[in-house]
Amino acid sequence: MRCVVLGGCGFIGSHVVDRLVGAGHSVRVVSRRPEALRGPVKGVEYRFLDYGNRASFAATIAGADVVFHMISATTPASGDQNPMLDIEGNLAATVGLLDLMEQAGIRRLVYVSSGGVVYGTPQELPIPETHPLRPINSYGIVKVAIESYIDLSARTKGLMPVILRPANVYGTRLGREGHEFLVSRLLRSALLGQPVSIWGDGSIVRDYLHVNDLARLAVLAAESGITGTFNAGSGTGVSVRALIDLVSEVSGRSLVVDYGSPRACDVPVSILDCTRARDVFGWMPEVALREGLAQTWAWHLATRNETTLPGAIPDRASVTASGDHIPSDAL
Repeated sequence: MRCVVLGGCGFIGSHVVDRLVGAGHSVRVVSRRPEALRGPVKGVEYRFLDYGNRASFAATIAGADVVFHMISATTPASGDQNPMLDIEGNLAATVGLLDLMEQAGIRRLVYVSSGGVVYGTPQELPIPETHPLRPINSYGIVKVAIESYIDLSARTKGLMPVILRPANVYGTRLGREGHEFLVSRLLRSALLGQPVSIWGDGSIVRDYLHVNDLARLAVLAAESGITGTFNAGSGTGVSVRALIDLVSEVSGRSLVVDYGSPRACDVPVSILDCTRARDVFGWMPEVALREGLAQTWAWHLATRNETTLPGAIPDRASVTASGDHIPSDAL
């Protein structure tokens, strides 16, 4: 396949790129900036541009068999703070992409949405794909709107999409570029010996998925020709407090935690039912949480003295986290 990976220098996107290259596919990465901690992957074509540059973007996706869309300009918190940025940077940009794909005759799309925010407060657990979509924040509302436009293009313009709704994704290459993912913040806190601030009392429950498992599903989905919407998670819930204990165990370091007020943008619990992905693709997560945390901790130790490459985003000084899932390019 000739693959274009939008956000291929980001956390999730870079792992998808690795898996595509390993499977022998042709890969073109589109990103605003290079990866933060490693150079170009051999055999991969890179194009760095602003997603608002319509002409350049059209030329960049031309000739692709499949487009992987793994870009987000906001987080759940920043989306609520600036809904217009959420709408313009995510929804409008994706609608523009769908238009360009139609013009270029590209029918295959793999879109990484969010299983953590589109459902809102769950009515049943684990949450199936058929659960009502009732997001409680702007980030989730925009994700649902994007999914709706993708569905519209599928029904009226021949698009063949796969929408993946992942749980909280974690793993290597995360936490050194300024992302506010909970796992990476906890590990960085352990590494640096800094206190970590948590929104709420630690009772929030989330489903955690290793990035390699998500990348494997994304490539399986693209290769299959199958369309539809699929959850991607472990099917097991872990509270923030339990995750803190696990990080302390794998790192051998006690964390100093400052619990604060809860946020309105955080649902209390999110655990995904991934039966559909298992039945359709034969996919199941392979990396257990403790194993994945240990691997990610080893990576943090190995890269603790490395600096970001020119053009990449430096890590933020503050260590603040919640239980959010934030699939994004390094934006």
